[in-house]
Amino acid sequence: MKKAISILGSTGSIGTQSLEVARSHEMQIYALAANRNVDALVQQAREFLPKKVCIFETEKYAELKQRLADLPVQVLCGMEGLCDIASDKNADILINSVVGMVGLLPTLTAISAGLDIALANKETLVAGGSLVMEQAAKKGVRIYPVDSEHSAVFQCLYGCTDHKQLKRIILTASGGPFFGKTKEELEHVTAKQALNHPNWNMGAKVTIDSATMMNKGLELIEAAWLFSMPMEQLDVVVHRESIIHSLIEYQDNSVLAQLGVPDMRIPIQYAITFPQRYPSPCKQLDLTECGQLSFYKPDYDTFRCLNACRNAFMRGGLTPAATNGANEEAVKLFLQGRIDFLAIGDLVTQAMERQKPEKVTCIEDVLEADASARRFVLDTIG
Repeated sequence: MKKAISILGSTGSIGTQSLEVARSHEMQIYALAANRNVDALVQQAREFLPKKVCIFETEKYAELKQRLADLPVQVLCGMEGLCDIASDKNADILINSVVGMVGLLPTLTAISAGLDIALANKETLVAGGSLVMEQAAKKGVRIYPVDSEHSAVFQCLYGCTDHKQLKRIILTASGGPFFGKTKEELEHVTAKQALNHPNWNMGAKVTIDSATMMNKGLELIEAAWLFSMPMEQLDVVVHRESIIHSLIEYQDNSVLAQLGVPDMRIPIQYAITFPQRYPSPCKQLDLTECGQLSFYKPDYDTFRCLNACRNAFMRGGLTPAATNGANEEAVKLFLQGRIDFLAIGDLVTQAMERQKPEKVTCIEDVLEADASARRFVLDTIG
């Protein structure tokens, strides 16, 4: 039986590709939610005829409601609307592909409702991993990874009966547009240059995170929570071609890898159809066309965000939430031209080091650590 799907972030990169997968397999779309793109959301609603739609920016609500007045659809807005969709068990699975900390509360809401989640919102586990995984375990909720790297690990682990035999998880990184650059070469790079990713088509924030390698740092934290692995057993290797999406290593040094063309529709489809595998709309991998596959060690000194995330997780408590919040604020400032590229890593590292690793007891703790780190970033730049 094909699943009914709700999508948070339906007009973004992951959301639109999720709808491509749904379209190719004639899946039911139960609910859609977007940040502010009314035009795209209206178009999606008219094609897929969901029961609910939500626009996060409340000032867009009246326009959306008016433009969908002829459809039998419930129109929602704001965080309340996101959580309404996240708690609706008429869907079989929720795809959470919103960007940033806004994704945490809907994730916890879906877990409380007992709804399985296809997770593409890194910040959910980076900032609130202990809360999320504890509640998911209590409710018996499955969290399926959508990121290509975590999906690769998930696929390699499927069928492994004893995870104690696992020695190491190796996440691959494209290296972004500035691979091989020195600090001196990066001092004056522009947002336009940072947004020119060699392999993936992503939103602005995620693309900047890839350029700073913050994205891979967030994925390290996410992997630690998803697969219950200590940070010491998580590694990163730069793989420019983005053909190998991640690897696992067993105690006997046997290594398994998941390969495929760099197309997010593969991990999206696997997350929402698991454990079934359906024909894919993606291009088939032809190894003879790939040529050489290359691998390099990350430059932890130049790309400071990677180490900041690793250290944040090892410090524990609220430190990852502060690290993530500082990065979100710093990326905004960089895109606005108010700080230079290297300042992102500096600010993230400083925010990580100043945050005391208090235990996470509730979502309010996480939100306060996030807000405090953002204030620190803004105060630091003046």
